[in-house]
Amino acid sequence: MEKRYSGCVTQGQSLPRLWLLSDARNDAVLEDRLRRLPRGSGFVYRHYHLPDHERWRRYNTLKRLARAQDHWVILADSALTACEWGADGIYGAPRALYPRRKDMIQIAAAHDMAEIAQANRFGTDFVMISPVFATNSHPGAISLGPSRFRALAAKAKMPVIALGGMNAKSAKHLNWPRWAAIDGLS
Repeated sequence: MEKRYSGCVTQGQSLPRLWLLSDARNDAVLEDRLRRLPRGSGFVYRHYHLPDHERWRRYNTLKRLARAQDHWVILADSALTACEWGADGIYGAPRALYPRRKDMIQIAAAHDMAEIAQANRFGTDFVMISPVFATNSHPGAISLGPSRFRALAAKAKMPVIALGGMNAKSAKHLNWPRWAAIDGLS
């Protein structure tokens, strides 16, 4: 990577292979999981379920722990909030990441070709494509499966992170270098 970002991510640091996303379901185990992740992994803080003040307080606790492990810290919120909170970048729908900011990492969430095209057009740094497999986050939703996931990933002009029903076993089955999980790492 040839960019320098605002937080702990520095020039030359490579994209993490493993990403943990926060959620109400895994909140109780996040501290332990952040310690157990390989150094330099990625952490996307969502916690949409908390009121603003509690969300900020919980973020700061987890950010300190993540930084101690050299993890990337990405906030699912606006670029302004990410700057104020000291995150390395932002995560969200491609249209929510526009206009492009060069001072922070931007990770787009994509579920179909239209969102991949938006991420490409807006020049996001990375894209998380989901749901690859059945997931507790969206019970009953139709998953992409390996073939459709790979077809979408082939259209992305940036590195792709697999999300949705991912765990060590499904990651091995998918044979994809970068993956993210909520329950699968909790």
